[in-house]
Amino acid sequence: MGAGSEAGKPATDTDAPQHRPAPNIPQFTRDEDLHAYREMLLIRRFEEKAGQLYGMGLIGGFCHLYIGQEAVVVGVQMAGEDGDQNITGYRDHGHMLACGMDAKGVMAELTGRRGGYSRGKGGSMHMFSREKQFFGGHGIVGAQVALGTGLAFADAYLKNGKVSFTYMGDGAANQGQVYESFNMAALWKLPVVYIVENNRYAMGTSVARASAQTDFSKRGLSFGIPGEQVDGMDVRTVREAAARAIQHARSGEGPYILEMQTYRYRGHSMSDPAKYRSKDEVSKMRDEHDPIEMVRKRLIEAHGVPEADLKGIDAKVREIVNESADFATHDAEPDPSELWTDILLEARA
Repeated sequence: MGAGSEAGKPATDTDAPQHRPAPNIPQFTRDEDLHAYREMLLIRRFEEKAGQLYGMGLIGGFCHLYIGQEAVVVGVQMAGEDGDQNITGYRDHGHMLACGMDAKGVMAELTGRRGGYSRGKGGSMHMFSREKQFFGGHGIVGAQVALGTGLAFADAYLKNGKVSFTYMGDGAANQGQVYESFNMAALWKLPVVYIVENNRYAMGTSVARASAQTDFSKRGLSFGIPGEQVDGMDVRTVREAAARAIQHARSGEGPYILEMQTYRYRGHSMSDPAKYRSKDEVSKMRDEHDPIEMVRKRLIEAHGVPEADLKGIDAKVREIVNESADFATHDAEPDPSELWTDILLEARA
């Protein structure tokens, strides 16, 4: 969701986005809020540690952090079922953790070690887990949308009841292959939910400057694909909207588009100073709409959870993250022979 500009004046990168919380917010039980809090906190602490390791030179290449957007993938996962598939772009660490992938394996892949999910050959943007139904982060902008549609085609063909959760950013939403995918998904009523994580700036340009239609939930209207805008900073509204979309897709009604209006606190990648937006804008989002702090406050004030208990959760999460970092920095690097593996998939008997 990009902020508009005055009539006759072009939008600029400094146009501040306006965050609009959902008017009717569903409620979570104490256990649901505790689950969401722990899952989002794990992603936040993991990404903070990944940023530290990158700064130390232990992670090479690009590294895109998910800090600020945690409510999106956690809320969607809370609405899904075992066996549903996930595929996303290069800002993918949070999705892996939310799918239940082990923090040690994810961090080891970031540092290029044998114990990583792609045996140290994929790095930050390319790791997979067939066991957890996670079909990758993908470095080519928008490429995962066609692949996620293919997963849904397989689900429809096999009649297995699964749904493909296909994530993309607001920048990827302008790619041509996205609309080819929309057309096929609508034509064949494929069980796919397209989740546009609109963090307002794509790689570094405000959506007001880059997109003629900034309501991404409407991008499928010409194909008859329903969609809705969602407050992506509130895990409750995310889960509620995701549940509707998933039911629509799983029941045979075809694809659905969810525009998650979210915000990343860091730059596009670790090498991005993010000078296209003000520090005040970032601080305002952090202070007023942080997805984790909102749940923390709710746990204390509405559910009566002692602050000491929440500190205990944080301590356990930090322990998991520190162990993953220790493993990732001491595990062996892949043998050169690994260059010749994972090229072809052997046929099953």
